[in-house]
Amino acid sequence: MDKLKDLASKAGGNKEQNPPAAGGAGQKDYVDKGLEAGEKKFGVNVGSGTNETVTDKGREMFEKGTG
Repeated sequence: MDKLKDLASKAGGNKEQNPPAAGGAGQKDYVDKGLEAGEKKFGVNVGSGTNETVTDKGREMFEKGTG
């Protein structure tokens, strides 16, 4: 759980509830849903804007590493 908090704080860390950016409005993929499920299980609420930033950065790093 501490790793999740650290990752979120490094990726933007604000705890404001931000609406999703236009273009991705309301659409969540499996990574977004998985992060939300983890937050719910551990009782952590980071915020949707930060979640998007974390999952987008993670996806970007994965794609960069795997090609």
